[in-house]
Amino acid sequence: MDVTHIAYWHWWIAAALLAILEMVMPGTMLIFFAAAAAVVGLVALVLPGLGWQVQFVAFGLLSVGGIFAWRKYRATHPGELDGGDQPMLNKRAAQYIGRTVTVVEPIVNGSGKAQVDDTIWRVIGPDLPVGAVVKVTKADGGFLTVEKA
Repeated sequence: MDVTHIAYWHWWIAAALLAILEMVMPGTMLIFFAAAAAVVGLVALVLPGLGWQVQFVAFGLLSVGGIFAWRKYRATHPGELDGGDQPMLNKRAAQYIGRTVTVVEPIVNGSGKAQVDDTIWRVIGPDLPVGAVVKVTKADGGFLTVEKA
């Protein structure tokens, strides 16, 4: 066997390993390399005499082409993959912007606590007594910024 010969199944093994790595390290974009390797493996199966140089060039072009196609798709479809009809699903604090809530621990020196549904949140805002109704204007990490409603 020629050591410079790359069989179709070599590409499929590479595709499987890259896909597994993508699952272990999500967001790394290895899935495009995995898809490119799978396609090159299919082409190598159909055209067994294809040289390793051509296979690597095809792999590179398909990988880069897939990444550019993905970036173009994301640019033309903003927000489509960010929660669809529930864009705030994983942004819990941001869901509360615009709501009115009740202060349960006085806001003193700009810091206090308010009850939002069944949860107590740390709030930042003007000094206010317990029972004051405030409106959430901003969410920053574990803090809600409020103003008097």
